[in-house]
Amino acid sequence: MQDAVIICGKLFDGIRPELQKKQEILIRDGKIAQVAAKVDRPVGCEVIDLSDATVTPGMIDAHTHLTFFEWSKRRQETLFNSPVNKGMAVLHNAEKALRRGFTTLRHMGGNCDDGYGALEAKRVIAQGYFKGSRLVVLPYTQCTPGSHGDFSQMAATNADLARYLCSSFPCMGTGADFFRDSVRLQVKYGADFVKIMLGGGFSTPNDGPADEQMTDEEMVAIIETAHNLKKKVTAHVYASSSAVKLAKLGVDELQHCAMLDEEGAAQLEAMGIPVVPTFSPYEEIINPIKANLDLMEPDSREKYLSFGPQLAAGRKVIVNSKLELGYGSDQVTIHRSYEGAYEYRAWLRSGMDPFRTLMAATSVNARLLQLDHLVGTLEPGKVADISAWRRDLLTDPDALMDCAFVMKEGRSYRTEPTLVD
Repeated sequence: MQDAVIICGKLFDGIRPELQKKQEILIRDGKIAQVAAKVDRPVGCEVIDLSDATVTPGMIDAHTHLTFFEWSKRRQETLFNSPVNKGMAVLHNAEKALRRGFTTLRHMGGNCDDGYGALEAKRVIAQGYFKGSRLVVLPYTQCTPGSHGDFSQMAATNADLARYLCSSFPCMGTGADFFRDSVRLQVKYGADFVKIMLGGGFSTPNDGPADEQMTDEEMVAIIETAHNLKKKVTAHVYASSSAVKLAKLGVDELQHCAMLDEEGAAQLEAMGIPVVPTFSPYEEIINPIKANLDLMEPDSREKYLSFGPQLAAGRKVIVNSKLELGYGSDQVTIHRSYEGAYEYRAWLRSGMDPFRTLMAATSVNARLLQLDHLVGTLEPGKVADISAWRRDLLTDPDALMDCAFVMKEGRSYRTEPTLVD
């Protein structure tokens, strides 16, 4: 692999909350060899002039769902598309995300039959057969019948069809013993982490975000088994009391927490529990865009609207908190799975400090995904996952919509813009 030198207009290294000027990066054998005002110039090296751009670590999206092509057809694709189709969707979304500057994605698990396609996509991308973001993969979420993780709710008017769909989902069940075995099997097949579906949600018709859909004994069984197998546990949760309960039971990280109150935030801070708040799915409610609201499924739209005040209050709590925050887009409502740039817009429009946002999408996420020995910062020894942006990252909420340059493991790829709506 040819040595390369990147000339940076500005540099955000993922370590310091600042933009450094007049910096260069030397890349050798796919890794960062030097970062300095003036680096070595090996004979024959490629010089990449990004003096008109801000150079950052490759962005990391810590909450994606990659097994469908079109968000507007998600219910149909989830129920009726084959496992092979879903695996192809993962590859498609991973390549599109890479071309938008996101070099690593965490796939948060499916709730339908996908034939472990996301794990296969991770492997073939890592082997170099397909272009795409590096993947951290959970095949299936741990859930109970009738819960937010049970997508056969969509077929509840046809009991035989719903039973068949349930039979294809290996991690849905009841009781501590079931979940111990379920976790063991997921790890056996290659799961990078484990996820509990505790709260209800907005996209399934028969539950709500404040619901608790698993017993304490079941959650303890999942957490203890995963930890014994040296796997981290995260959880889908919205309500403040449920988030605190999960933390006390030993969960490592939380997703959403969209209805967190100040007391709950303080308790999570004290326990050191990171949160990936996923602002994007609620952005159309907190900052209403009628045209986008009209695109939602009617039952989801009404549920979002009814919880709007609680979602707005929870977002304020998160923005004003001292929680360690990861960056995850959870694009399942209005935007495609690979359009993680919209999360940046939601954070900045919510008053989040841009450096806190950039840290969340780089070094913090690298720690959460247990990849901080490889990526997340621009420093010698790390893999050369590098992105660059010509819009102002500190003032422009849409700055990540237009990636000027992307490199993964020392190899550059053609970029694509994300269309701004």
